[in-house]
Amino acid sequence: MPLDCGRKPEHPTQMWGKHANSTKTKWASNPCPLAPPSCSETVTLFAAMLSTNRGTVGGFFLAGRSMVWWPIGASLFASNIGSGHFVGLAGTGAAAGIAIGGFEWNALIVVIILGWLFVPIYIKAGVVTMPEYLKKRFGGQRIRIYLSVLSLLLYIFTKISADMFSGAIFINQAVKLNIYLAVVLLLLITALYTVTGGLAAVIYTDTLQTVIMVVGAFILMGYGFNEVGGYESFKEKYMNAIPSIINESIREHEECYTPRPDSFHIFRDPITGDLPWPGLVFGLTILATWYWCTDQVIVQRCLSAKNMSHVKAGCILCGYLKLLPMFLMVFPGMISRILYTDVVACVDPDNCTEYCGTPVGCSNIAYPKIVVDLMPNGLRGLMLSVMLASLMSSLTSIFNSASTLFTMDIYTKVRRAASERELMIAGRVFILVLIGVSIAWIPIVQNAQSGQLFDYIQSVTSYLGPPIAAVFLLGIFCKRVNEPGAFYGLVLGLLIGLARMLTEFGYGTGSCLNPSNCPKIICGVHYLYFALILFGITCVVVLSISLMTKPIEDKHLYRLCWSLRNSTEERVDLEAEDWNEEQNKKDMKIEEPTEEPGCCRKTFNWFCGFEQKTAPELSPEEQAELQKQLTDTSEQPLWRNVVNANAIILLAVAVFFYAFFG
Repeated sequence: MPLDCGRKPEHPTQMWGKHANSTKTKWASNPCPLAPPSCSETVTLFAAMLSTNRGTVGGFFLAGRSMVWWPIGASLFASNIGSGHFVGLAGTGAAAGIAIGGFEWNALIVVIILGWLFVPIYIKAGVVTMPEYLKKRFGGQRIRIYLSVLSLLLYIFTKISADMFSGAIFINQAVKLNIYLAVVLLLLITALYTVTGGLAAVIYTDTLQTVIMVVGAFILMGYGFNEVGGYESFKEKYMNAIPSIINESIREHEECYTPRPDSFHIFRDPITGDLPWPGLVFGLTILATWYWCTDQVIVQRCLSAKNMSHVKAGCILCGYLKLLPMFLMVFPGMISRILYTDVVACVDPDNCTEYCGTPVGCSNIAYPKIVVDLMPNGLRGLMLSVMLASLMSSLTSIFNSASTLFTMDIYTKVRRAASERELMIAGRVFILVLIGVSIAWIPIVQNAQSGQLFDYIQSVTSYLGPPIAAVFLLGIFCKRVNEPGAFYGLVLGLLIGLARMLTEFGYGTGSCLNPSNCPKIICGVHYLYFALILFGITCVVVLSISLMTKPIEDKHLYRLCWSLRNSTEERVDLEAEDWNEEQNKKDMKIEEPTEEPGCCRKTFNWFCGFEQKTAPELSPEEQAELQKQLTDTSEQPLWRNVVNANAIILLAVAVFFYAFFG
């Protein structure tokens, strides 16, 4: 059905993007409103690129806040599950059993915290980025800039480079293509539709790719269990999957090449376990709170929802999907060890170097190995597309969100009077910079943490993530916390985390046969326990300094913390907005072409999402209505009860799976 460009939209969110809850609108409207939800639910990538208002900050970064629950849930899952999960989870499963699946199931609980506690505050605050929330909550610029820079570094070190490296491993195993050539080709395709499509394109393609990933991985799992003779036979054979090539110097280190006795238990000894259960329950929850509740990649998807019921339903769908990685990734990795024991579980450094190019072990090739060697040609191609889909879905999400952080939180500090067109260009150019830095970081990822990719990712986040989680939690649920407390808590937490991380990388993490020489007092604490300790220290510092300094008045905190979330009084922001609307209007008038642009110019404008017409200005009444619509967290009673009931069911499912496999 064609769009009627002359009609007035029923909801302002169909027509205007907005950097919400500000007294000034921050971007122009689209001359033609967004397609109605009934159509947009089924559009493809290209339709999303065409129909979404990409020429505005709200359209490009938040999809016009018009998304419904099922693409949000699928995109949350696909954004989280990258090729790093296929390679990392399967590799750690092959080496140590099912406990690594607890990292995935922890999300079943934390996504409920995200949808029910964190997102309502973010929506009422009217923010686009997480650093922007901290700026509104605490005032000043230093916390916002600190978090923006740290988030971008974490994207590079733990997400982009790790996903590219793991995707390259798979492609190298499958088609023997040079790793860096494969990475460059994939990134060109990925960046293309991220740059041209904005968040709506990313979310819709995430939805399609989630289906591909789940179907392909289910087929592989079926082939794997059929090959080993069912689940009971799988358990027995895994415990006997011991490599046959063991020289005399290695034989005395039996724990290095035999499966762990607790391989089929999630909860392991708190002292000797490779993933101790207190760390898995409490330390991991801190890391999950940082990732699921304060990370730009995740929260940005929730902020694009039509209303709170769609946010909560999307979180529930994501929770159910997070049940799958144990069965689709961890179990196939363990099956790969059974079928290709000498390769996947190799322990002799010379043999490992021959098999996978690294002397510390080849568990990272567990998933690619079973795909290439077990599946028939047609299905092997399907699984190749699964890996490419997971790689691209994760990278597109990170590219889009990282460009949001850079544009709204860093670039606007340098160019306070930047036009909207300039912001759009800056965000797209920054994606290219991210790609270059991440490719340069791949060799470091390749040699870190004894070749265990998932351990590398989780350890880095354990050293850098807990202070951020502490500040967000205290900022939302304790209104007494102020800017000096939050800032110095973040700084001290960062220094402690960097001290552990740099020391560990400096000494090397070692391997089972050749342990690291790092002092026990520094590196002897498991990274999940370290996350707990670092979180506690940060909380004490934040609260102590806050109590010793002047509190923030309530008039600055309306709708920014939990106890004042329902306040209807006008909030007085601690800081003025960075983005000057009046200057932008002047810039737009200057930039507006006086004559019809040529075909090349039109093509360029369409490619980058720039509109050809100057947007109509909003009246004060329209601005007030738009602000009300975009910061509204009310729900219809029926759907509120439906999503609440489903949340309880999801928590019950999580408890059952933990108890069954614990």
